[in-house]
Amino acid sequence: GSRDSYARVEQRGGWRATITPDLAAFIEAQTSVFLATANAQGQPYVQHRGGPAGFLKVLDEHTIGFADFSGNRQFITQGNLQDNDQAFLFLIDYMLRQRIKVWGRARIVENDPDLTAKLMPAGYKAKPEQAILFTVTAWDANCPQHIPQRFEAADVAAALAERDRRIAGLEQEIARLRGNAAAKV
Repeated sequence: GSRDSYARVEQRGGWRATITPDLAAFIEAQTSVFLATANAQGQPYVQHRGGPAGFLKVLDEHTIGFADFSGNRQFITQGNLQDNDQAFLFLIDYMLRQRIKVWGRARIVENDPDLTAKLMPAGYKAKPEQAILFTVTAWDANCPQHIPQRFEAADVAAALAERDRRIAGLEQEIARLRGNAAAKV
């Protein structure tokens, strides 16, 4: 099973630790990520982060950054990272049925307006509270098995609008052809 496969990876020196161009493109296309942290005693916690495509930014071959927007005001992730910088990102693209797991170390960066501006998605109206920088130590891609295929509402609406335009055009063509046929009789 997977554990045997993972053991072979570990015997060969471990996981990939460099962000490849394909991985960077996948990361920056996401609108959602799950960020897992743990407190000093190892108690795990997972929190969702989201934004427009591009809210996750690959800064170099080992670093992912994002503006951390105002949210539920619990600050559990922030507290965990102050005590334990080990973190995990889980990215899943339901439409493409792909998932990526990223292990690393994360840190909160406060009071750095230049960094926050660099990480803030253009035109996005959310209020950034701080930045999170994530240093990748390992990553892995999973198989698509058991990932249900889902589509973003905006993508479905665009596809339906295109279908409706096509139907309207075909109906006009049918009416034109019927008109030409009636004129010949």
